[in-house]
Amino acid sequence: MKSDNQISPSFPKDLPSLVLFLAGVLGVGITIGVLNTPGAWYEALQKPPFNPPNWVFAPAWTILYILIAIAGWRTFLRAPDSRVMKIWYGQMVLNWIWSPLFFTLHFMWTAFAVIAVMLYLILNFIGGSWQTDRLSAQLFIPYALWTCFAGILNLSLALLN
Repeated sequence: MKSDNQISPSFPKDLPSLVLFLAGVLGVGITIGVLNTPGAWYEALQKPPFNPPNWVFAPAWTILYILIAIAGWRTFLRAPDSRVMKIWYGQMVLNWIWSPLFFTLHFMWTAFAVIAVMLYLILNFIGGSWQTDRLSAQLFIPYALWTCFAGILNLSLALLN
């Protein structure tokens, strides 16, 4: 495995792959967000006191998706067939299916199970990347924290409703 010092993207050679990671993660994430809006169903739910205003989610997820994409890109450059890259793909799929489960299908408990497994994979990505690419691991820390918060919010909504 390469160390952090050996992970030095060569620009402009690696720039197209970074653009693809950013476009893919942001594009799919934003599309899913637009197609699966909270709507009247969500507005009618009883909310916990720590429920943030709706406008917080779009900027938070935009920043997180950029961090997620960069971590995935760095991992792909270093080890495209690795266990850690497979974990990255797995958490991304779970991330993308959460909104349709929660906001469109109203499956709050299933969405909670998905977010719990997603958090497990995020933490595994951090642990699996820590020795070989500390920056990618660190890029996932805000994502892990946000996912913890989102999981608590999801659980609270399921319990209250």
